[in-house]
Amino acid sequence: MDLEGGEPAAPVPDAVRLAKTYRLWDELADMDAAAIDQARTYLLQGLCNLAGADSASWVGAVRMADSHSADPVYGWRPRLIHHLDTSPRLREVAQQQRRLLETGKVDETTLRNVEAAGRFRTHRLVDIVPPEWFEGEYYRSYYLALGRRDAIWAGVPVNADTEIYFGLYRSHREPGFSPEDRDAVAYALRGLRWFHRQQMLGHGLLLSNSPLTRAENAVLQGLLRGLSEKQIAAEVGQSPNTTHEYVTRIFRKYAVHNRAALMALWLGRDPSLQGADSA
Repeated sequence: MDLEGGEPAAPVPDAVRLAKTYRLWDELADMDAAAIDQARTYLLQGLCNLAGADSASWVGAVRMADSHSADPVYGWRPRLIHHLDTSPRLREVAQQQRRLLETGKVDETTLRNVEAAGRFRTHRLVDIVPPEWFEGEYYRSYYLALGRRDAIWAGVPVNADTEIYFGLYRSHREPGFSPEDRDAVAYALRGLRWFHRQQMLGHGLLLSNSPLTRAENAVLQGLLRGLSEKQIAAEVGQSPNTTHEYVTRIFRKYAVHNRAALMALWLGRDPSLQGADSA
């Protein structure tokens, strides 16, 4: 997809990939709203199936308000990262890349992606870097050293200050991704705007200044499943008073006052129109 233009519609995939895409959309729509992490993993697996990728990553990114003018990525920072591959080596590399980002040492692929912030985009490595980039240290350290030959990257704006980045990877034993592989991923992701919003809501990245903690996330999932505070407390091993404190904190982060308003966010409705109810 062209990074320099607007947002051209992704070409419709071939019949086989189109059927897989529709099935993926339907299955995600049928998943429980509280199954945030499971749904994300399922989407990444589905994208790998569509594009013939070996592994994938999901990054929830936020534009920080206190960024300085010399910041090469304009304040964009990863807040949550999820990999299908959970190897210690990959986690170590992810931390290395975060440290490089904070010191302003940003690779050309990252710069090109961030330059297009605010627009939906998908690209292969060959779409955004010159041939000599594949001879450089970054490609050797963060692709070849991890057994990766090629990648498809997608940037999905959720609002003005939050985006989701998807990375799909193919090993060095396989040929590089084709334009058709890239476009199939674009088509699938463009049809999931509701899902991307739910994912960012589910971790407190869309409306709050900080992600939900692990404990808050567990309580949130109970709320979305319709459990009472006593039931949530028993399930997560907390006292009812502690659970109530977490519920209050979650409502504050999402700027709502009750469960009905919280659920309205997941349904894309105006939470201010929801009447009061008991927690």
